Amino acid sequence: MHSMEIDRRRFMALVAACGAAAVCPSARAGTPPAPGQGVAGMRHGGLQDSGAVATQASESVGDVLYLAARKQASRYEAALFDERGHAHLVVPMPARGHSFAIDAPRSRAVVFGRQPGFFAIAFHFEDQTQPQPLPMTPERHFFGHGVFSPDGKLLIATENDYEGGRGVLGVYDASEGGGYRRIGEFPTGGIGPHEVILMPDGHTLCVANGGILTHPDYGKLALNAHDMDPSVAYIDIRTGDLIEQVSLAPALHKLSIRHMVLDGAGAVWFGCQHTGPAQERPPLVGRHRRGEALAMYSGPDSVLHGMKNYVGSLACDATGTRIATSSPVGGCVVVWDAASGDCLGSTPVFDGCGVAPRQSSGFLVSSGQGQLAGLRTGEPLQPLLAPEAGLAWDNHMRKI
Repeated sequence: MHSMEIDRRRFMALVAACGAAAVCPSARAGTPPAPGQGVAGMRHGGLQDSGAVATQASESVGDVLYLAARKQASRYEAALFDERGHAHLVVPMPARGHSFAIDAPRSRAVVFGRQPGFFAIAFHFEDQTQPQPLPMTPERHFFGHGVFSPDGKLLIATENDYEGGRGVLGVYDASEGGGYRRIGEFPTGGIGPHEVILMPDGHTLCVANGGILTHPDYGKLALNAHDMDPSVAYIDIRTGDLIEQVSLAPALHKLSIRHMVLDGAGAVWFGCQHTGPAQERPPLVGRHRRGEALAMYSGPDSVLHGMKNYVGSLACDATGTRIATSSPVGGCVVVWDAASGDCLGSTPVFDGCGVAPRQSSGFLVSSGQGQLAGLRTGEPLQPLLAPEAGLAWDNHMRKI
Protein backbone atom coordinates (compact mmCIF):
# COMPACT_ATOMS: atom_id res chain seq x y z
CA MET A 1 0.00 0.00 0.00
CA HIS A 2 0.98 3.62 -0.37
CA SER A 3 3.32 4.46 2.49
CA MET A 4 3.70 7.66 4.46
CA GLU A 5 7.38 7.65 3.52
CA ILE A 6 6.52 7.89 -0.16
CA ASP A 7 4.15 10.76 0.58
CA ARG A 8 6.81 12.51 2.63
CA ARG A 9 9.38 12.24 -0.17
CA ARG A 10 6.88 13.67 -2.65
CA PHE A 11 6.03 16.51 -0.29
CA MET A 12 9.69 17.41 0.27
CA ALA A 13 10.25 17.40 -3.48
CA LEU A 14 7.34 19.79 -3.79
CA VAL A 15 8.77 22.12 -1.16
CA ALA A 16 12.06 22.13 -3.05
CA ALA A 17 10.28 22.91 -6.31
CA CYS A 18 8.41 25.78 -4.72
CA GLY A 19 11.74 27.24 -3.65
CA ALA A 20 11.80 28.45 -7.24
CA ALA A 21 9.21 31.13 -6.62
CA ALA A 22 6.84 32.44 -9.27
CA VAL A 23 8.39 34.45 -12.06
CA CYS A 24 6.89 36.89 -14.50
CA PRO A 25 8.38 36.88 -18.00
CA SER A 26 6.85 39.42 -20.36
CA ALA A 27 7.14 37.03 -23.27
CA ARG A 28 5.38 34.39 -25.29
CA ALA A 29 4.34 31.23 -23.50
CA GLY A 30 7.31 29.30 -24.81
CA THR A 31 9.95 31.88 -23.91
CA PRO A 32 12.15 30.85 -20.96
CA PRO A 33 12.72 33.26 -18.08
CA ALA A 34 15.45 35.80 -18.57
CA PRO A 35 18.72 35.35 -16.67
CA GLY A 36 18.16 36.01 -13.01
CA GLN A 37 14.42 35.28 -13.21
CA GLY A 38 14.30 31.51 -13.08
CA VAL A 39 15.26 29.04 -10.38
CA ALA A 40 18.74 30.47 -10.11
CA GLY A 41 17.32 33.93 -9.47
CA MET A 42 15.35 32.90 -6.39
CA ARG A 43 16.11 32.17 -2.79
CA HIS A 44 14.04 30.37 -0.20
CA GLY A 45 11.60 32.76 1.40
CA GLY A 46 11.36 35.39 -1.32
CA LEU A 47 12.67 36.95 -4.50
CA GLN A 48 16.22 38.14 -4.84
CA ASP A 49 16.94 41.59 -6.27
CA SER A 50 16.84 40.14 -9.78
CA GLY A 51 14.07 42.29 -11.20
CA ALA A 52 11.65 39.33 -11.23
CA VAL A 53 8.25 40.25 -9.87
CA ALA A 54 5.10 38.16 -9.60
CA THR A 55 2.85 40.76 -11.20
CA GLN A 56 1.44 41.43 -14.65
CA ALA A 57 3.69 43.12 -17.19
CA SER A 58 2.69 46.77 -17.32
CA GLU A 59 2.27 46.71 -21.11
CA SER A 60 -0.47 44.07 -20.78
CA VAL A 61 -2.48 45.32 -17.82
CA GLY A 62 -6.19 44.99 -18.59
CA ASP A 63 -5.85 41.88 -20.76
CA VAL A 64 -8.17 38.95 -20.14
CA LEU A 65 -6.07 36.33 -18.37
CA TYR A 66 -6.22 32.55 -18.17
CA LEU A 67 -4.67 29.82 -16.06
CA ALA A 68 -3.46 26.47 -17.36
CA ALA A 69 -0.98 23.78 -16.46
CA ARG A 70 1.60 23.02 -19.11
CA LYS A 71 4.83 21.24 -19.89
CA GLN A 72 7.56 23.51 -21.23
CA ALA A 73 10.46 21.37 -22.50
CA SER A 74 11.11 19.18 -19.43
CA ARG A 75 9.56 21.59 -16.92
CA TYR A 76 6.05 21.36 -15.47
CA GLU A 77 4.48 24.74 -14.78
CA ALA A 78 1.28 26.56 -13.97
CA ALA A 79 0.99 29.64 -16.17
CA LEU A 80 -1.07 32.83 -16.03
CA PHE A 81 -1.25 34.18 -19.58
CA ASP A 82 -3.28 36.18 -22.08
CA GLU A 83 -5.02 34.72 -25.11
CA ARG A 84 -1.96 35.15 -27.32
CA GLY A 85 0.20 33.13 -24.97
CA HIS A 86 2.12 35.97 -23.32
CA ALA A 87 3.00 34.72 -19.84
CA HIS A 88 2.34 37.00 -16.87
CA LEU A 89 3.20 34.49 -14.16
CA VAL A 90 4.83 31.06 -14.08
CA VAL A 91 4.76 28.75 -11.07
CA PRO A 92 7.02 25.66 -11.11
CA MET A 93 5.45 22.31 -10.30
CA PRO A 94 7.16 19.01 -9.39
CA ALA A 95 4.96 16.96 -11.76
CA ARG A 96 2.08 17.27 -14.19
CA GLY A 97 -0.75 19.60 -13.13
CA HIS A 98 -4.45 19.40 -13.86
CA SER A 99 -6.80 22.24 -12.87
CA PHE A 100 -7.26 25.10 -10.41
CA ALA A 101 -9.29 26.56 -7.60
CA ILE A 102 -9.50 30.30 -8.30
CA ASP A 103 -10.20 33.11 -5.84
CA ALA A 104 -10.32 36.06 -8.23
CA PRO A 105 -11.35 38.74 -5.68
CA ARG A 106 -8.18 38.02 -3.71
CA SER A 107 -5.97 37.42 -6.79
CA ARG A 108 -4.91 33.90 -5.89
CA ALA A 109 -5.32 30.31 -6.97
CA VAL A 110 -4.36 26.73 -6.13
CA VAL A 111 -3.09 24.35 -8.80
CA PHE A 112 -3.66 20.63 -8.23
CA GLY A 113 -1.58 17.71 -9.43
CA ARG A 114 -3.05 15.31 -11.96
CA GLN A 115 -4.84 12.24 -10.58
CA PRO A 116 -3.55 10.67 -8.46
CA GLY A 117 -2.34 14.07 -7.29
CA PHE A 118 0.13 14.23 -4.42
CA PHE A 119 0.67 17.97 -4.52
CA ALA A 120 -1.26 21.23 -4.59
CA ILE A 121 0.35 24.68 -4.69
CA ALA A 122 -1.24 27.98 -3.63
CA PHE A 123 0.02 31.18 -5.25
CA HIS A 124 -0.87 34.86 -5.76
CA PHE A 125 -1.19 36.66 -9.08
CA GLU A 126 -0.03 40.13 -8.14
CA ASP A 127 2.50 40.02 -5.33
CA GLN A 128 5.79 38.37 -4.44
CA THR A 129 4.39 35.84 -1.99
CA GLN A 130 6.22 32.52 -2.15
CA PRO A 131 4.08 29.74 -3.68
CA GLN A 132 2.90 27.53 -0.83
CA PRO A 133 2.44 23.74 -0.99
CA LEU A 134 -0.65 22.42 0.73
CA PRO A 135 -0.12 19.76 3.41
CA MET A 136 -0.57 16.14 2.38
CA THR A 137 -2.94 14.02 4.43
CA PRO A 138 -2.25 10.31 5.04
CA GLU A 139 -4.25 7.94 2.83
CA ARG A 140 -5.58 10.77 0.67
CA HIS A 141 -4.71 12.16 -2.76
CA PHE A 142 -6.14 14.95 -4.88
CA PHE A 143 -8.30 14.40 -7.96
CA GLY A 144 -7.14 17.61 -9.64
CA HIS A 145 -9.96 20.06 -8.84
CA GLY A 146 -11.10 22.42 -6.10
CA VAL A 147 -13.03 25.58 -5.34
CA PHE A 148 -12.87 28.48 -2.88
CA SER A 149 -15.80 29.62 -0.77
CA PRO A 150 -17.14 33.06 -1.82
CA ASP A 151 -15.56 34.75 1.21
CA GLY A 152 -12.20 33.11 0.52
CA LYS A 153 -12.04 31.51 3.96
CA LEU A 154 -12.28 27.89 2.78
CA LEU A 155 -10.71 25.84 0.04
CA ILE A 156 -12.56 22.67 -0.95
CA ALA A 157 -10.70 19.93 -2.87
CA THR A 158 -11.88 16.61 -4.31
CA GLU A 159 -9.89 13.78 -2.75
CA ASN A 160 -9.65 10.01 -2.67
CA ASP A 161 -9.83 8.16 0.64
CA TYR A 162 -8.11 5.28 -1.11
CA GLU A 163 -7.91 2.93 1.86
CA GLY A 164 -11.55 3.56 2.75
CA GLY A 165 -12.67 3.31 -0.88
CA ARG A 166 -14.74 6.51 -0.84
CA GLY A 167 -14.67 10.04 -2.15
CA VAL A 168 -14.26 13.04 0.15
CA LEU A 169 -14.05 16.80 -0.06
CA GLY A 170 -11.00 18.03 1.83
CA VAL A 171 -11.66 21.31 3.68
CA TYR A 172 -8.75 23.74 4.11
CA ASP A 173 -8.41 26.97 6.06
CA ALA A 174 -7.74 29.54 3.33
CA SER A 175 -8.30 32.59 5.52
CA GLU A 176 -5.55 35.11 6.10
CA GLY A 177 -3.03 33.41 8.34
CA GLY A 178 -4.77 30.05 7.95
CA GLY A 179 -1.88 28.57 6.03
CA TYR A 180 -4.16 26.20 4.09
CA ARG A 181 -4.33 23.93 7.11
CA ARG A 182 -6.60 20.95 6.51
CA ILE A 183 -9.46 21.26 9.01
CA GLY A 184 -11.77 18.44 7.97
CA GLU A 185 -13.54 16.61 5.18
CA PHE A 186 -17.01 15.80 3.87
CA PRO A 187 -18.05 12.55 2.16
CA THR A 188 -19.19 13.10 -1.42
CA GLY A 189 -21.75 10.31 -1.40
CA GLY A 190 -19.84 8.37 -4.02
CA ILE A 191 -16.52 7.11 -5.35
CA GLY A 192 -13.95 8.92 -7.46
CA PRO A 193 -15.11 12.55 -7.13
CA HIS A 194 -13.47 14.58 -9.85
CA GLU A 195 -14.61 18.15 -10.40
CA VAL A 196 -16.38 20.27 -7.79
CA ILE A 197 -18.07 23.59 -8.57
CA LEU A 198 -19.97 26.16 -6.50
CA MET A 199 -23.62 26.79 -7.32
CA PRO A 200 -24.97 30.36 -7.76
CA ASP A 201 -26.39 30.42 -4.21
CA GLY A 202 -22.82 30.54 -2.88
CA HIS A 203 -23.18 27.69 -0.39
CA THR A 204 -24.06 24.58 -2.41
CA LEU A 205 -21.26 22.49 -3.86
CA CYS A 206 -21.89 20.27 -6.87
CA VAL A 207 -19.62 17.24 -7.19
CA ALA A 208 -19.09 14.89 -10.13
CA ASN A 209 -18.72 11.45 -8.57
CA GLY A 210 -16.97 9.59 -11.36
CA GLY A 211 -17.80 6.21 -9.85
CA ILE A 212 -14.39 4.65 -10.49
CA LEU A 213 -12.66 3.06 -7.50
CA THR A 214 -8.89 3.54 -7.72
CA HIS A 215 -5.84 3.15 -5.51
CA PRO A 216 -2.51 4.90 -6.16
CA ASP A 217 -0.68 1.56 -5.99
CA TYR A 218 -2.51 0.64 -9.19
CA GLY A 219 -2.52 3.97 -11.03
CA LYS A 220 -5.82 4.67 -12.76
CA LEU A 221 -6.90 1.03 -12.95
CA ALA A 222 -10.65 0.73 -12.25
CA LEU A 223 -11.03 -1.68 -9.32
CA ASN A 224 -14.83 -1.77 -9.60
CA ALA A 225 -15.40 -1.91 -13.35
CA HIS A 226 -18.58 -4.00 -12.99
CA ASP A 227 -20.38 -1.98 -10.33
CA MET A 228 -19.65 1.67 -11.02
CA ASP A 229 -22.25 4.16 -9.80
CA PRO A 230 -21.50 7.64 -11.18
CA SER A 231 -23.59 10.49 -9.80
CA VAL A 232 -23.99 14.23 -9.42
CA ALA A 233 -24.15 15.23 -5.75
CA TYR A 234 -25.05 18.53 -4.07
CA ILE A 235 -23.44 19.24 -0.70
CA ASP A 236 -23.90 22.14 1.70
CA ILE A 237 -20.50 23.80 2.16
CA ARG A 238 -21.54 25.02 5.62
CA THR A 239 -22.45 21.63 7.09
CA GLY A 240 -21.23 18.93 4.72
CA ASP A 241 -24.79 17.61 4.39
CA LEU A 242 -25.69 15.75 1.20
CA ILE A 243 -28.81 17.60 0.04
CA GLU A 244 -29.47 16.05 -3.38
CA GLN A 245 -27.97 13.27 -5.47
CA VAL A 246 -28.86 11.92 -8.90
CA SER A 247 -27.36 8.92 -10.69
CA LEU A 248 -27.21 7.88 -14.30
CA ALA A 249 -29.59 5.22 -15.58
CA PRO A 250 -28.32 1.67 -14.81
CA ALA A 251 -27.60 1.08 -18.52
CA LEU A 252 -25.13 4.00 -18.40
CA HIS A 253 -23.30 2.95 -15.24
CA LYS A 254 -19.97 2.73 -17.08
CA LEU A 255 -20.09 6.43 -17.95
CA SER A 256 -17.74 8.18 -15.54
CA ILE A 257 -18.99 11.72 -14.86
CA ARG A 258 -15.84 13.86 -14.73
CA HIS A 259 -16.11 17.57 -15.49
CA MET A 260 -18.77 20.22 -15.06
CA VAL A 261 -19.67 23.83 -15.78
CA LEU A 262 -22.63 26.09 -15.02
CA ASP A 263 -24.62 27.66 -17.84
CA GLY A 264 -26.12 31.15 -17.66
CA ALA A 265 -29.36 29.82 -16.14
CA GLY A 266 -27.57 28.01 -13.32
CA ALA A 267 -27.94 24.47 -14.72
CA VAL A 268 -25.04 22.04 -14.38
CA TRP A 269 -23.55 20.65 -17.59
CA PHE A 270 -21.28 17.63 -17.32
CA GLY A 271 -19.04 15.54 -19.55
CA CYS A 272 -18.32 11.82 -19.28
CA GLN A 273 -15.71 9.25 -20.19
CA HIS A 274 -17.05 5.82 -21.19
CA THR A 275 -15.20 2.92 -19.58
CA GLY A 276 -17.13 0.17 -21.35
CA PRO A 277 -16.46 -1.52 -24.71
CA ALA A 278 -14.98 0.83 -27.30
CA GLN A 279 -17.60 -0.04 -29.90
CA GLU A 280 -20.40 1.28 -27.69
CA ARG A 281 -21.54 4.86 -28.27
CA PRO A 282 -23.40 6.16 -25.20
CA PRO A 283 -24.18 9.89 -24.90
CA LEU A 284 -21.27 11.74 -23.29
CA VAL A 285 -22.76 15.12 -22.41
CA GLY A 286 -25.53 15.88 -19.94
CA ARG A 287 -27.32 18.62 -18.04
CA HIS A 288 -28.91 18.69 -14.61
CA ARG A 289 -31.40 21.07 -13.09
CA ARG A 290 -32.10 20.75 -9.39
CA GLY A 291 -35.05 18.51 -8.61
CA GLU A 292 -35.03 16.85 -12.04
CA ALA A 293 -33.51 13.74 -13.59
CA LEU A 294 -30.25 13.90 -15.54
CA ALA A 295 -30.76 14.77 -19.21
CA MET A 296 -28.29 13.29 -21.72
CA TYR A 297 -27.41 14.67 -25.17
CA SER A 298 -25.79 12.79 -28.04
CA GLY A 299 -25.86 15.10 -31.03
CA PRO A 300 -25.62 13.63 -34.55
CA ASP A 301 -24.14 10.14 -34.88
CA SER A 302 -21.10 11.53 -36.68
CA VAL A 303 -20.36 13.95 -33.82
CA LEU A 304 -20.84 11.30 -31.13
CA HIS A 305 -18.61 8.88 -33.01
CA GLY A 306 -15.97 11.58 -33.43
CA MET A 307 -15.74 12.20 -29.68
CA LYS A 308 -14.50 8.62 -29.22
CA ASN A 309 -16.19 8.09 -25.84
CA TYR A 310 -14.22 10.87 -24.13
CA VAL A 311 -14.99 14.40 -22.94
CA GLY A 312 -11.98 16.17 -21.46
CA SER A 313 -13.18 19.64 -20.46
CA LEU A 314 -16.22 21.95 -20.56
CA ALA A 315 -16.74 25.70 -20.69
CA CYS A 316 -19.68 28.10 -20.96
CA ASP A 317 -19.29 31.19 -23.14
CA ALA A 318 -19.67 34.77 -21.90
CA THR A 319 -23.34 34.89 -22.98
CA GLY A 320 -24.20 31.84 -20.86
CA THR A 321 -25.95 30.25 -23.83
CA ARG A 322 -23.26 28.04 -25.40
CA ILE A 323 -21.43 25.07 -23.90
CA ALA A 324 -18.17 23.76 -25.39
CA THR A 325 -17.01 20.19 -24.73
CA SER A 326 -13.55 19.11 -25.81
CA SER A 327 -12.36 15.64 -26.73
CA PRO A 328 -8.57 15.35 -27.02
CA VAL A 329 -9.00 11.67 -27.85
CA GLY A 330 -11.36 12.47 -30.71
CA GLY A 331 -9.52 15.65 -31.68
CA CYS A 332 -12.57 17.91 -31.64
CA VAL A 333 -14.50 20.56 -29.73
CA VAL A 334 -18.30 20.30 -29.83
CA VAL A 335 -20.59 23.25 -29.04
CA TRP A 336 -24.09 22.83 -27.59
CA ASP A 337 -27.05 25.13 -27.10
CA ALA A 338 -27.51 25.53 -23.34
CA ALA A 339 -31.29 25.98 -23.53
CA SER A 340 -32.25 23.15 -25.87
CA GLY A 341 -29.30 20.75 -25.67
CA ASP A 342 -28.98 20.85 -29.47
CA CYS A 343 -25.57 20.22 -30.97
CA LEU A 344 -24.43 23.36 -32.82
CA GLY A 345 -21.38 21.87 -34.50
CA SER A 346 -18.02 20.15 -34.10
CA THR A 347 -14.61 21.66 -34.89
CA PRO A 348 -11.43 19.60 -35.40
CA VAL A 349 -8.69 20.45 -32.88
CA PHE A 350 -5.88 17.90 -32.73
CA ASP A 351 -5.21 16.95 -29.09
CA GLY A 352 -7.32 19.92 -28.00
CA CYS A 353 -8.59 19.77 -24.44
CA GLY A 354 -8.35 23.11 -22.63
CA VAL A 355 -11.35 25.33 -23.35
CA ALA A 356 -12.44 28.60 -21.75
CA PRO A 357 -14.72 31.54 -22.60
CA ARG A 358 -13.34 34.55 -24.42
CA GLN A 359 -14.27 38.05 -23.32
CA SER A 360 -17.26 38.74 -25.55
CA SER A 361 -18.21 35.52 -27.32
CA GLY A 362 -16.76 32.23 -28.40
CA PHE A 363 -14.06 30.15 -26.76
CA LEU A 364 -10.30 29.91 -26.35
CA VAL A 365 -8.94 26.43 -27.04
CA SER A 366 -5.52 24.98 -26.14
CA SER A 367 -3.83 21.83 -27.36
CA GLY A 368 -1.15 19.37 -26.36
CA GLN A 369 0.92 20.73 -29.26
CA GLY A 370 1.20 24.18 -27.71
CA GLN A 371 -1.52 25.77 -29.82
CA LEU A 372 -3.95 28.50 -28.73
CA ALA A 373 -6.91 29.29 -30.97
CA GLY A 374 -10.19 31.16 -30.93
CA LEU A 375 -13.37 29.22 -31.67
CA ARG A 376 -16.78 30.50 -32.73
CA THR A 377 -19.66 28.31 -33.80
CA GLY A 378 -19.70 27.77 -37.54
CA GLU A 379 -16.37 29.52 -38.15
CA PRO A 380 -12.85 28.14 -38.75
CA LEU A 381 -10.41 28.18 -35.86
CA GLN A 382 -8.65 31.51 -35.37
CA PRO A 383 -4.97 30.77 -34.64
CA LEU A 384 -3.62 32.91 -31.80
CA LEU A 385 -0.47 30.96 -30.90
CA ALA A 386 0.89 28.50 -33.43
CA PRO A 387 1.88 24.98 -32.34
CA GLU A 388 5.20 25.30 -30.56
CA ALA A 389 7.88 22.65 -30.15
CA GLY A 390 8.41 21.65 -26.54
CA LEU A 391 5.20 23.29 -25.30
CA ALA A 392 2.19 21.18 -24.31
CA TRP A 393 -0.89 22.64 -22.65
CA ASP A 394 -2.56 20.30 -20.19
CA ASN A 395 -6.22 19.33 -19.81
CA HIS A 396 -7.82 22.48 -18.47
CA MET A 397 -7.79 26.21 -19.05
CA ARG A 398 -9.58 28.62 -16.73
CA LYS A 399 -10.49 32.26 -17.33
CA ILE A 400 -9.75 34.55 -14.38
